[in-house]
Amino acid sequence: MAGAVGVVSALALTGSAVAREGRAGERGAATGLRGVWIATVANRDWPSRKGLAPQEQRAELLVHLDNAIRAGLNAVVLQVRPTADALWPSPYEPWAECLTGEQGRDPGWDPLGTAVTEAHRRGLELHAWFNPYRVANHTDPGRLVATHPARLHPEWVVPYGGKLYYHPGLPEVRRFVQDAMLDAVARYDVDAVHWDDYFYPYPVAGETFDDAAAFERYGAGFADVGDWRRHNTEALVRETGERLREVRPGVRLGVSPFGVWRNEAKDPEGSRTRAGVGTYDDLYADTRRWVREGLLDYICPQLYWHVGLAEADYAELVRWWAGTVRGTGVDLYLGEALYKAGDPAQPAAWQDPGELSRHLTLAADFPEVRGHVFFAAREVAEDRIGAMRRVSRDHYDVP
Repeated sequence: MAGAVGVVSALALTGSAVAREGRAGERGAATGLRGVWIATVANRDWPSRKGLAPQEQRAELLVHLDNAIRAGLNAVVLQVRPTADALWPSPYEPWAECLTGEQGRDPGWDPLGTAVTEAHRRGLELHAWFNPYRVANHTDPGRLVATHPARLHPEWVVPYGGKLYYHPGLPEVRRFVQDAMLDAVARYDVDAVHWDDYFYPYPVAGETFDDAAAFERYGAGFADVGDWRRHNTEALVRETGERLREVRPGVRLGVSPFGVWRNEAKDPEGSRTRAGVGTYDDLYADTRRWVREGLLDYICPQLYWHVGLAEADYAELVRWWAGTVRGTGVDLYLGEALYKAGDPAQPAAWQDPGELSRHLTLAADFPEVRGHVFFAAREVAEDRIGAMRRVSRDHYDVP
């Protein structure tokens, strides 16, 4: 890691910071962040399928960037480390399977480098989206490339819920995943390091995340395993933020957690919701504390519910999150469920093309809300019922 960081000269950092400040200035405070996620895991958004030729992959990527511009957006959040593999030539982890269909196989081009250059050429910010701990969407280490760190260090890996995860409770794991992620920051002029909602995995009925031995070794001084797990997750956030400022000052750290911290019934400081999951108790991510302690530059809760939903009302959660960030200096962006718009399996509210536009109208009453990010790029392209066009017409008419 030290070698990779060393090649970044002070002059390059200064130039990058100036360019970044310029892009932020062009965006302007009144405009706010207008982002879209581009998911690569399981080829969700891009590439459309594994094994495309390099020129086809590149062409598809540019279409997503151009779609963002046409929709009036100013940022893309590109998933560059979907399953402990990489969309750049990483010395730590293999090339991503979603590119060629074979983990570790060189795709013949540099997707992240191209994405940064082409996004900035269009005036778009490029937030590099990493998943810290997910190793595979299966439980067979033998399916990983032979040189994968998870095979070289099987003691780092925990199978759970049909997937493989790096162990968040091991200090050497936390250091390694930081090294792997920050390598991309050292190499490329990304505007932010972005994490989604996966820290400790979502609970699976009837299964136990097997970290008892690590808790016995490292958990002295913690009241219970939950407090220890929350400490582990916060350590990753805190340490990454500190190292990020050393590697490339000016790059922001943002997290997009599940939209409910805790329900009010469990904690008087929680939201007036009845969600079945909360980040504090189930994912061991005390997102409210991270904001209050200034460990993040921005937080982008995934408010993937409609206005008026009894269990998790979008309007209530906007109010709660605005109050949470108030006075902290942490920017609040709201994650929007574009993928639900027009999906016949969703409630009636999501069949209305105006639902998402109403979200932005409602959020405009809260000065703490500094932007919105839409999930995801495939839906920006398809726009089944015109929900994204309505948002662009109603709110993004000024470029």
